[in-house]
Amino acid sequence: VTLTFVERCCTLAAVVSRQRISMSTPPSPSYEARLRNPASFIEEVNTQYEGLHRAFEEQFWGTKMALKDGSYTVDALTKAKGEMEAFLASKEKLAQTRGYLARSDLSEAERATLAIFERTFGCYIMESEAALALREKCTAIEGTLEDARNKMRLGAVLDGAFVELSSVGLRSKMRVDGSEATRKACWEGLRSIGEFVTANGFVELVRARNAMARELGYEDFYDYKVTQAEGFGKGALFGMLDTLEQGTRPLMEEARANLAAAKGEAALLAYNSAYMMAGSVTQKLDPYFPFEHAVEQWGRSFAALGISYEGASMRLDLLDRKGKYSNGFCHWPQPAWVKADGSFQPTVTHFTSLADPSAVGSGHTALTTLMHEAGHAAHFANIKMPSPLFSQERAPTSVAYAELQSMFLDSLVGDAAWRFQYARDREGSPLPFALHEEDVRAKHPYEVFSLRAMLAVPYFEKALYELPDGELSAAAIQALADEVETRIQGGPGGRPLLSVPHLLSDEASCYYHGYVLAEMAVHQTRAFFAARDGVIVDNPRVGPTLRDAYWRPGNSEPFLGLVERLTGKPLTGDSWVATLQQPVDELLEEERAAYAAAAKAANGAAAKAAVDLDMRVTLVDGDEVIADTTEEGDFLAACKKFEGHIRQRFPRAAAA
Repeated sequence: VTLTFVERCCTLAAVVSRQRISMSTPPSPSYEARLRNPASFIEEVNTQYEGLHRAFEEQFWGTKMALKDGSYTVDALTKAKGEMEAFLASKEKLAQTRGYLARSDLSEAERATLAIFERTFGCYIMESEAALALREKCTAIEGTLEDARNKMRLGAVLDGAFVELSSVGLRSKMRVDGSEATRKACWEGLRSIGEFVTANGFVELVRARNAMARELGYEDFYDYKVTQAEGFGKGALFGMLDTLEQGTRPLMEEARANLAAAKGEAALLAYNSAYMMAGSVTQKLDPYFPFEHAVEQWGRSFAALGISYEGASMRLDLLDRKGKYSNGFCHWPQPAWVKADGSFQPTVTHFTSLADPSAVGSGHTALTTLMHEAGHAAHFANIKMPSPLFSQERAPTSVAYAELQSMFLDSLVGDAAWRFQYARDREGSPLPFALHEEDVRAKHPYEVFSLRAMLAVPYFEKALYELPDGELSAAAIQALADEVETRIQGGPGGRPLLSVPHLLSDEASCYYHGYVLAEMAVHQTRAFFAARDGVIVDNPRVGPTLRDAYWRPGNSEPFLGLVERLTGKPLTGDSWVATLQQPVDELLEEERAAYAAAAKAANGAAAKAAVDLDMRVTLVDGDEVIADTTEEGDFLAACKKFEGHIRQRFPRAAAA
């Protein structure tokens, strides 16, 4: 088999990582330890990790959701995270693992499980006490910073008075409000996040993260994170990203010129671009994405794709509120895995978003977020491997691998066929094709802006962690963010880089490149399904194909290999760039045919069919339980109760 350049980088990085660890790894286990049954060791590691993982994730959820239970605290979260990472950084367990791997009498499952133990321990072991101390320092700074950020008084001065709004609320208002003064005030509110975080520990966090990474022999923190998660270093990553950046720069420049010509130079201002491109269309689309129907439509769509959650439980906290973490996420306090006795342990999923049903566009955002985060949940629910370490989202699980699954599924929300079936107003009428066409004409010529905004985050973090310590300051970081936005996006961005919550969190920092690689794979995977089946929406072969090709192996196989095996091609950005370059009339011809085919195939049965996702769903708002599929009897009954709750709590939005 011929390895691609990136795969050679993966292999080399793995060898280097192993060499870093082996130089001071404790001696091999004793003869007595080697005689111990490997199955007992595997069971011990699996059980201990499962408990530590669960304790951390429960604290993560409780603190991020600002639950009332006093046991959820920043200190307890920091302690639980430290205990989990101390377990994962056990040199003794790595030595034992390698002792067992040297044996010749292992079963295939035992060898695969020990291999993931070796990879995982290798990602967390730190050879120096100084690095460990710096790691603890990072965790402490991060906890304090995130707590302060969650309590930040965020909003905008509107009509002379300060109005509290979350970052999601500010961005939503900026997209649809007809007043330029209001849009500018919302953008300035988003900009204030950067000033706040750089004054409340982010500078110190960047410095400590870099010191830790360099103590471990890496170039900087970004190099450390990408090597651990993806298996190749920063150089290889930006070799790929540079090709995409350079290849799409002319498209961005052309799109900016066209937008200015069509809407005026003011359309290029950060707080005007999104509104000028599609503000009026967003308002027209709004009735076809009623927020209270979002959960039901997600369930129907996934069920029609043949997606099952394999007996999982999911807790959904969808509504925005003060003190709640400012970014949607999906985590798993209980990973899925196959136990030694052959029984399957289903996942328990925690899933959140920040919806305001009274805001224009909230239904569309909620449904897209549901499709995205529930895509993550479907992926992790379907991993069937003999250890929870195959199905946890941290290193060595590839960021790009995880994001591919969710981004592929949320991409359906823009498809004409999907919109005919699931974008329906409160009377049940489908979104008209004429409105879909208006949306495509407004947005498609400028889709490259989304790509460039996505690219800006990894380019900023790369430059951030390359800043010399002596130059690190709040002012320098803010200036760097502005410079990268201008260089990559052509001007200040509608989502200021320092407002991106991923930058603060250890799990999500130096992570955004995964979205870029995943989006490349999304387009390549969509092209595969289009060529094989002709359709994606409501195609019952899609779920089982994703399950078998992408989901079942968990992190046991490299992301690039999985994509190539399914699509038959090495990962490239070709399909994505081809989509961006497609003439709008040609695209609309394809979309019109897909919409007509969906309308012809519709017989009303889909809207009446029962929805069986093989999952318990509990809908909550912080500590309050809104609906539970177990209590209500089934998924659709829980959806109806949720719908009633939203109508009662947000009567003006539901009546719109």
